[in-house]
Amino acid sequence: MAGASPRVHYLSDFCCPLGGRAGGKPHVLRHEAEVFLSTGREFVYVYDQEGGMLTAVFQFPDQVWHLQLLATRRALYVLCARTGIYCLSLDSQSRSVTQACEDEEDEARPFPVIRVDPDACVLPDAALCAFSVLDDMLVTLVQGPTQWKMQLFERPCPGEEPQSGSQLGEVELSTCTPPGGVPEKPAAPSFLPVLCCVFPPDSRAPHGHPEGCGCFMLEEALFGLLFGADATLLQSPVILCGLPDGQLCCVVLKALVTCELAPGDPKVLVKILHHLEEPVVFIGALRAEPHAEEEARELPSNENVHSDCLVALGHQGRTLAIKASWSESGNLVPELREYSLPGPVLCAACGRNGRMYHSTPSNLCVVDVARRDTPWNLEKPDGVTGGLPSMLCPASLSICSVVTLCVSTRASTGSTELLALSSKGRLISCVLDLNSEVPVPAKMAVANAGQKIKELLLDIGDVSERVSFLKKAVDQRNKAITSLNEAMNVSCALLSSQDGARPISCTIATSWSRLELRDMLMATCTLENSSSFSLDQGWTLCIQVLTSSSALDLDGAGSAFTYTIPVDRLGPGSRREVTLPLGPSESGMLDLPVTMSCWLYYSLKEVVGGALAPSDPLEVPYLEKLPLNLPKQEGVCLPLCKRTVDMLQCLRFPGVASQPAQAPCMPGSACEPVETFLKACQAPGSEPTGAASLRAKYLPPSTASIRVSAVLLRTALEDGHSGFHLCSATLQWLLAENAAAAVVRAQTLSSIQGVAPDGTDVNLIVREVAVTDLSPAGPIQAVEIQVESSSLANMCRAHHAIIRRMQTMVTEQAAQGSSPPDLRMQYLHQIHANHQELLREVQTLRDQLCTEDEVSSYSIAQKLLQVYRQLRNPSLVLL
Repeated sequence: MAGASPRVHYLSDFCCPLGGRAGGKPHVLRHEAEVFLSTGREFVYVYDQEGGMLTAVFQFPDQVWHLQLLATRRALYVLCARTGIYCLSLDSQSRSVTQACEDEEDEARPFPVIRVDPDACVLPDAALCAFSVLDDMLVTLVQGPTQWKMQLFERPCPGEEPQSGSQLGEVELSTCTPPGGVPEKPAAPSFLPVLCCVFPPDSRAPHGHPEGCGCFMLEEALFGLLFGADATLLQSPVILCGLPDGQLCCVVLKALVTCELAPGDPKVLVKILHHLEEPVVFIGALRAEPHAEEEARELPSNENVHSDCLVALGHQGRTLAIKASWSESGNLVPELREYSLPGPVLCAACGRNGRMYHSTPSNLCVVDVARRDTPWNLEKPDGVTGGLPSMLCPASLSICSVVTLCVSTRASTGSTELLALSSKGRLISCVLDLNSEVPVPAKMAVANAGQKIKELLLDIGDVSERVSFLKKAVDQRNKAITSLNEAMNVSCALLSSQDGARPISCTIATSWSRLELRDMLMATCTLENSSSFSLDQGWTLCIQVLTSSSALDLDGAGSAFTYTIPVDRLGPGSRREVTLPLGPSESGMLDLPVTMSCWLYYSLKEVVGGALAPSDPLEVPYLEKLPLNLPKQEGVCLPLCKRTVDMLQCLRFPGVASQPAQAPCMPGSACEPVETFLKACQAPGSEPTGAASLRAKYLPPSTASIRVSAVLLRTALEDGHSGFHLCSATLQWLLAENAAAAVVRAQTLSSIQGVAPDGTDVNLIVREVAVTDLSPAGPIQAVEIQVESSSLANMCRAHHAIIRRMQTMVTEQAAQGSSPPDLRMQYLHQIHANHQELLREVQTLRDQLCTEDEVSSYSIAQKLLQVYRQLRNPSLVLL
């Protein structure tokens, strides 16, 4: 094979204007000077190789999955995805197709585009996945929910109507049940099955089929060993089927014909020859050892010869070769050998002299299956000698990205010609003279030198294209590995510093701002990178805002919003700020508290997926469906911080000197000019009107209080508030996260009047009190924090915020080992009993409120509010 010298010629380009190769399986068939080609889309091209031009383009309703030509009858059979089998008469195209020149684009094309009429569908079936045409029969393979079904029909002719009674037999091929149960409708297979027809040597040869159409003849010894005595005695063709799950099975055709009334028994009709454990993509036959008569007669290249070796290829390169050989005991037995070829295999074809061609995304290789180191032995009957080679050594032809090919032999020179289609839609003719051992002349003619230079330039172009593709793939993988290494360092740095200072931190601050004529509470999230690593591609800052349920709808669930901000590049020492609006809404409502959570998300799919997937899908067409071995979550989450925004942080204090004296407008909308005019025209001394003023006049403010031991507060606040009055220090501590904290600290306030986000007032009053009857040692000095508001909902929100701070403080002081003073347990039991009685009274009043009329409901509601007021002012003290 060292003398192989491929000569490559580009015949035509099918990328434009018809759209190029798509996801289907391309095919190339050649008969005499005509080439029938499909690129995987809905088009079938007819190309005249001698004239070097397209003669016709057929357009089908969907992707073309398979082609087969019955040359003697000038009939082209086409399997259209999810539609069925079409039959076109090449001599009378007007019967089954209609030419379409509906737009200017079609009129401008230099060749006719013919749209196939639906009447040309001779066997409609959406589940058809493969077929094979014989002289008078048609074999199909249908995908069912759990198994494949092989059906046999009378061969339909062009122009005939589909006949419901033309089916001659069928049999089921068992397969594995798909995961997740039985689907209602079979999905399109990722790999199409392969069908081919094997004829016995003494039967009528398949003269009506061109080379490479999937029909071949096996010699008598191998045919009998593989398919049994029934197929040999009946002189029956055998259908070989390669399934996507790896099974290689066979069905004797004449045995299938006898089953007309009921489906055939798979145990009787179906024989499994082998299991490749990967999708079967090619089945073929070749001559591994020549007959003496054939060598003596020097058979013409167009005469059919009996093959003595059956080959099958899997998608990942696993290869099976079967040949009849003599055992040590003198018996004729089938010899099966498995080989491993480079994969994934895109297409393959068998040629003369025991050679097989197969294509991978990076190369087109030729393999010599014949065992040439063993001399031929005339003493063995039927010419059966020797065995298969122990290993196969592929030889590169320096052609890449071939998705389909057809092998033929030139009668004049005896050389082999490959018709191939590249992944970019180029039809290539490659002439090989594998037996040539003629030395190169010392002096070369000028014309031959020019041709040689042209061939070398084409080879350089192919190699350059391959190098560019490989370099791009290597760069993507290196970039992905670098990003993964950086992500691993960032993850380790964050996870190892859970308690101390974090190398990458996020802080949240809230403030009021004027946005679109409305006062909005804004949250500013600052992401700061104090580490020595960079956050590049794949990193995303995620901020979740979780609002509580409305105070008017306690049974309702809060809403959650998640904002994702890509971190394009955040180097060491850099920071990035993101500002988000928290509310109020257009109705003026702001459901508090609001919980904000920040975390970093690293997308493995974004970084690694691009490196594992092919960079150029046209270069590696069939690698697009390979699964990416990524974890289910497809990313890594690293929590940064969590903060709760409550009512105390959202209060505004227009009465404080350093802030504007005027009260803010309602956040729901801008101040109405009409309302401003009416207030200006109001007579001096008249009382204001409106819902807020009426509520303030006729409804007393809602109050709640909580008492805390003065000793507990001094112990907790002595570090940050030493030297201040206890009531003022307590108020400063409660408003520490509010924007007005500095003003409260400067004025030493113990009470303050604030405004809630909806415009209602909220007052905070801190004073010292003495609690008697609780301790036998005497009165306990305590600090009472009272909340007043005309809005019951806002009062509850502020009270909840104070309790949350108190719980944190008590937990921290308890961890330091502080102990409470002695208490009167009888007094505590009495308080507990009083509260239980109040709770029962609340339940009774609520039940009455649902059944009474409007007049009675008013008095019940008043009693209910009084009881709630007593519950919100307990006599207990936090110690």
